[in-house]
Amino acid sequence: MNASLADAPAQRTGGRPTRVWVLVTALLAACFAFQLNASMLSPALKNVEDSLGATTAEVGLTQTAFFTSAALFSLFLPRLGDLVGRRKVLTGMLALMVVGCVVAALAQSVPVLFAGRVIQGVSGPTVPLCLIMLRNEVHEPKKYGTLLGVITAVNGGIAGVDSIAGGKLADNYGFHSVFWVMAVVAALATVLVATLTRESVADGTAESERRMDWPGVALLVVSVGAALIALNEAGKLGKANWPLVAGLLVVAALAFALFWRTEDRSSHPLVATRHLRERSTWALLLTTVLTMTGVFAVMNGMIPAFAQDAGIGFGMSAEQSAWWTLTPYALAGLAMGPLAGRLAATYGYGRILRLGLVGSVATVVLMIVMLHGDSRALLLAASLLLGVTYAGIGNIVLNGLGIVLSPRDNPGFLPGLNAGAFNLGAGLSFALLYAVQTAAQPADKASVGGYSAGMIAGGVLLLIALLTSFLIPKPVAAEAGD
Repeated sequence: MNASLADAPAQRTGGRPTRVWVLVTALLAACFAFQLNASMLSPALKNVEDSLGATTAEVGLTQTAFFTSAALFSLFLPRLGDLVGRRKVLTGMLALMVVGCVVAALAQSVPVLFAGRVIQGVSGPTVPLCLIMLRNEVHEPKKYGTLLGVITAVNGGIAGVDSIAGGKLADNYGFHSVFWVMAVVAALATVLVATLTRESVADGTAESERRMDWPGVALLVVSVGAALIALNEAGKLGKANWPLVAGLLVVAALAFALFWRTEDRSSHPLVATRHLRERSTWALLLTTVLTMTGVFAVMNGMIPAFAQDAGIGFGMSAEQSAWWTLTPYALAGLAMGPLAGRLAATYGYGRILRLGLVGSVATVVLMIVMLHGDSRALLLAASLLLGVTYAGIGNIVLNGLGIVLSPRDNPGFLPGLNAGAFNLGAGLSFALLYAVQTAAQPADKASVGGYSAGMIAGGVLLLIALLTSFLIPKPVAAEAGD
């Protein structure tokens, strides 16, 4: 049987047990705060350009800074929580989120906004840390699966309300008001986590042995950071600096090789290399990267772009496009999340994950059909179905597997790496699928050939993800018995 976090509860350092509904309230507040940081600014980006006199590329760079920062801090903060206390680390992350929001709210230039977004990115591993803290208190598989779905579903978007509210605030009060709202919510979440949750650390680690592997952290951050920046640059396609991309990929490979060597020799590694060799690690991370690469740019780029395309699409406005695509997608994911978590704990995480992946492939096929048929009903149906199959099932189960497959002597490492895999897949999705779309797009742009090719590439990657998902071990202790 695979040694996982589910095999034994983590060590607790608090007093009496925390009521589950109180704990979930605090954790949901933390996840809401993080999601606002991730999505609430998107509809206000034009307002940022106008207010700061910035270019689209400059403002886009501040968004990239946030997501890159979030990915890098996700690599090691969950492990730091294992060693010094998860409540302490999560509270610190949320407090820094408040600081970042205030810095961004006061920004009168792009560099200050950039700094604020980087500080906000410290909150990157909020969802993994919340799921670990929940696992520390809830051990019954079905109950944990349901609550896991509730918390993780928020990470897919707060039913579209976050984006709509961001747009309204920016239109009426300017983009600074968006950050002030983020700051208030983050401050409330900080207080709730600090007062309503219990402290816990990893099980079986003596206090004298709780040392962080900072050399390993530095090398892993350099490796993943270089890869993420390279993918972002490659996503510019014809305007990309390809020698820079190649150089960054070389740096990423060398840093990872040094990281592996360091972990082999360290007495307190960030992650023992034996864990990296296990299928519970590499098969999960590979499946996550392939799934995100196959689906992310399709739903968050191609479908909204086609809806707004006046030549061969539906010619919608940006707001109309959101109501027909991203909002139903987020609503479906939010509704399906708790059910998917419970089904995974009842019938098996692997089975439910594969059900979601099969459904995602079928939905991409439906989207390709939609491209050739002038039907808004098909557009809406495809958005809803992908919300159910990916946002509501695939995303939920992949996040859950990162928790229940993590080794009990290092429960924070796999959720952190899995969070990095989600971000890596998202960046790779835009770089790869858009490259395919551009290559297949006819010169006159009078046909849907480019969109079709990009979506076919996404569907193929999802099929490969389905195959790799069979390699993920069964988290027996996290599933209900027959």
